[in-house]
Amino acid sequence: MIQKTIKTFALAVGLIWISTLIPAAAEGLSAADKARFQSIISAQITAFRKDNADAAFAFASPRIQQVFRDPSVFMTMVKQTYRPVYRPKYFEFGLAELKQGTPTQIVSILGPNGIPWSALYTFERQKDNSWRISGVYLLKQKGFEA
Repeated sequence: MIQKTIKTFALAVGLIWISTLIPAAAEGLSAADKARFQSIISAQITAFRKDNADAAFAFASPRIQQVFRDPSVFMTMVKQTYRPVYRPKYFEFGLAELKQGTPTQIVSILGPNGIPWSALYTFERQKDNSWRISGVYLLKQKGFEA
């Protein structure tokens, strides 16, 4: 059941990501938006470190929440698929910008096994003007084996 949910999630995230390529805003990102992205990511990583599935799930966009429906299923997927984000030894924020109209934040992460990763977080603005994480894409830095 969980494996099927994870596969469904991977497909859904791909479709969600494609749909977010439509420009979200012409004006770009404000300093407050960029600061909020970093705050959200930090808070979600803190929730992961505490195994607080409810808190971590709350930062996910409604679309992601629809796919998983349950915080424990979401947390299981993160543990299996996003281990560097789930248990980073260290993380540092890079550039935040609009990429093809999608609000993004780059994060450099040192994974639990000492392998460095780059994570591209995408965000979606909500009706109440808040931000939620709409996707995370991990890329192992060149020259490192998992």
